[in-house]
Amino acid sequence: MKPTLMLLPGLMCDRTVWEPQIEALQDEWHCVVPNYEFASSLKAMAHHVLDEAPDRFALAGHSMGGRVALEVMRQAPERVVRLALLDTGYKALAKGDAGEKEIAGRMRLVKMAREEGMRAMGADWLQGMVHPDRLDDEDLCGRILDMIASKTPEIFERQIHALINRPDGGEVLEQITCPTTFMCGRQDGWSPLERHYEMAELVPGSEVIPIEEAGHMSTMERPEAMNAAMRKWLA
Repeated sequence: MKPTLMLLPGLMCDRTVWEPQIEALQDEWHCVVPNYEFASSLKAMAHHVLDEAPDRFALAGHSMGGRVALEVMRQAPERVVRLALLDTGYKALAKGDAGEKEIAGRMRLVKMAREEGMRAMGADWLQGMVHPDRLDDEDLCGRILDMIASKTPEIFERQIHALINRPDGGEVLEQITCPTTFMCGRQDGWSPLERHYEMAELVPGSEVIPIEEAGHMSTMERPEAMNAAMRKWLA
C-alpha cells in the first residue's frame, strides 16, 4: 500500500496546480488533493484535510495551501511525517496602513470578480503571479485562467476572508519536528524567497530549495524543477 501525500492547493486553485507533481510521484505515492472550497477559515480547511487524510501522511501546501498546512500542524502535528511549504507565508495580517492596503487590494479583486467575472479578475491577478517572462505563454496562462474561471465569486470571497483573518504561524513553525523543506520560485513577487529562508530559521534542520526562473505558480511554471525538489524532499 502506497503512503499518502496530501497536496493542498492555494487561493482559487485546485488539482490543476499539482498535476505535474501527481504525474511524477503517483507510482510511489497516493496523491490526494482535498477540496475545501466550502470553508471560510484556514482552521476549517485544515480540519477538512485531517478528516480526509489517513492516520499518517506527508503534507505539501502551495500558497494559501501552505497556510492551511500550518494549521494542520497546529491541530495534529503527530500525524504529519514530513512537510513541504511552497510559495507561502506565515505572518498574520499586518497592523495599520500595511494591513489596510492588503485588505483593499484583495477586496478590489473580489469586487472585480463579482462585476466582471472570474476570468477577468484572474487576468488582472495573474500579472503578479507568474514570472514576467511567462506572461505571454498562452498555454501556461490559459491553464491558470481556466482554473480560476471554474470557480465562483462566492468561493473567492470565502477564501479571501480566510486569508485576511489568518493566524500567525510563527509558533507553529518553531514546534515542527518532522523533516521540512521550503520551496519557492526565485522570482515570486507575492511570497518572496527571502520569507522562506526566514521561516526555515524557525524550523531546525529544514531546507530551502529555490525554483529558478519561476514566480508564484512555481509548480506549473517549472514542473521539472519542482518535481526534482519534491523527490528530494520525499526521499
